[in-house]
Amino acid sequence: MEGWRTTDTFGDLRLFVRIAAAGSLSEAARRLHSSLPVVSRRLAALEERLGVRLIERGPRRFTLTEEGSFLLERAESILRDLDTTEAELTERARGPRGHMRICTPLEIGRNRIAPLVAEFTERYPRISIELVLDDARIDIVDEEIDIGLLLDLPNDGNVVTRTLIRSQRVTVVSPAYLERHGPIEKPSDLLQHDCARLVRGRRIFDRWLYRMDGEPREIRVSGSLMSNSAEVVHQWALEGRAVAYKALWDVEADLMAGRLVRPLEAFECDQINLYAVYASRTHLPQRMRLFLDFIGEKLQG
Repeated sequence: MEGWRTTDTFGDLRLFVRIAAAGSLSEAARRLHSSLPVVSRRLAALEERLGVRLIERGPRRFTLTEEGSFLLERAESILRDLDTTEAELTERARGPRGHMRICTPLEIGRNRIAPLVAEFTERYPRISIELVLDDARIDIVDEEIDIGLLLDLPNDGNVVTRTLIRSQRVTVVSPAYLERHGPIEKPSDLLQHDCARLVRGRRIFDRWLYRMDGEPREIRVSGSLMSNSAEVVHQWALEGRAVAYKALWDVEADLMAGRLVRPLEAFECDQINLYAVYASRTHLPQRMRLFLDFIGEKLQG
């Protein structure tokens, strides 16, 4: 193992862990903002130095050899210990600082999270934040997200979840729309109305949930407008073009101002939560702990 002393050992371990997580050298190069030849050369140099083959290369993806799997397990453990030690020393010496990547859905991210992120960095100027706005389902580990503010609970047992807001989906429409198209008094009335529907990939969110006769039931709505943008659906409702099904936190201001109304409030029962999700780790950096406490307090308030 003499060769380990002649190079950046921890850098090589981090590189190998990143390559293994990516599943292919080209994807690893993309995530590392590097080139495929550079990543390939560094991996080959690591294999030559250790005297073992770490991966079996395929045309699109690779598989880890027995030695590669052994190194990955040890490398992840070593790097976790190293990161924990460095974080603890840094926090003791310098106080809260560092960088975080935080992701959130577009609409609540733009309207509520973004101002709070700016307020947080003003309070802690040595902490920088990259705010990623994306309505797509994100794997926070694969995308190297420190904290995900998500609507769906992940299935990954390697993450920690904290509930930030408990709310519900509501049916909203503009007074102008009702004047033109008539009242909406019960959920089945939606079958006669133009409902703007949200799209995620190939899934169309056209089944809206209501409590009728004491039981939750779905109404399958239809209409001429669909979008993968929750903000566009919101705007269509404001313009009186359609009925919309929205998270309450996205439309509270419009409801208070009278720009939108909730004709089916007595029937609404579709719960929705916003969760803070982050990778499980022995030592949670101080900057993350501070942000989780800050965002939880602000949103619940």
